[in-house]
Amino acid sequence: MQSPLCDSTIWITGASTGIGKALALELAKRGSILILSARTLSTLTEVANQINQNGGKAIALPVDVLQLEKLKEVVAVAERQLSRPIDIHIACAGNHIKTVPEKFDSSEYLELMNTNYGGMLRSFEAVLPSMLRRKKGYLVGIASMVGYRGMPSAAAYGASKAAMINFLESIRFHLKNHNIKVTIVNPGFVKTPLTDKNEFKMPFLTTAERSAKIIADGLERGKKEISYPVPFNWFIKLLRVLPYALYEKIVGIMWQKMNRAK
Repeated sequence: MQSPLCDSTIWITGASTGIGKALALELAKRGSILILSARTLSTLTEVANQINQNGGKAIALPVDVLQLEKLKEVVAVAERQLSRPIDIHIACAGNHIKTVPEKFDSSEYLELMNTNYGGMLRSFEAVLPSMLRRKKGYLVGIASMVGYRGMPSAAAYGASKAAMINFLESIRFHLKNHNIKVTIVNPGFVKTPLTDKNEFKMPFLTTAERSAKIIADGLERGKKEISYPVPFNWFIKLLRVLPYALYEKIVGIMWQKMNRAK
């Protein structure tokens, strides 16, 4: 059976490593036409070549998600080269830095917010006008379960992902009337160069390749939220509704165990 994503033109930011790269390879298998963006052309070209050599179609257009005008240029160039509009945009570009509250530096927090949340906003601004004109499109934001509620060691990263979740939930109401779908992707711990920086035992750790299959399956079904892995998803969502005192106690115990197991 042909994938619903077959022949869809999909632009992925953050496509050179981690979830973004794995998702590009997975979507190519399902017949999607890929526009791959990240900061480094050499790594992007490797991914695009791998897709093209295996019968898929991908172009590599490097860009920094901090540069709005460059993002707009990428959209224009991609649509001109492919002679077709972008059907789906997946905002996957992001970063994670270890922040130490004992040596508080607000610039670190603001920098991460500008990259993760601001990067998504800029790429949306670049691609959304065309979707609004056509009254057709699909926006996808790769957030994180850590955005559901405050977690130890995630004050900066979690805040940026919480902002993404809130924004995506809100804008969905407005874009529905324009026939533009919005999906929020909230992974748990996924083994990538970013999570390799973590100095604690990560529960329910999954691979980028497994993540890509879960995300692609969810996009095919048009799911509004894709959260995984399932057991961890249930646990984290339970924490969202617990009274603060109980939530704080459970997370404190969990955090101690994760650090002892590292």
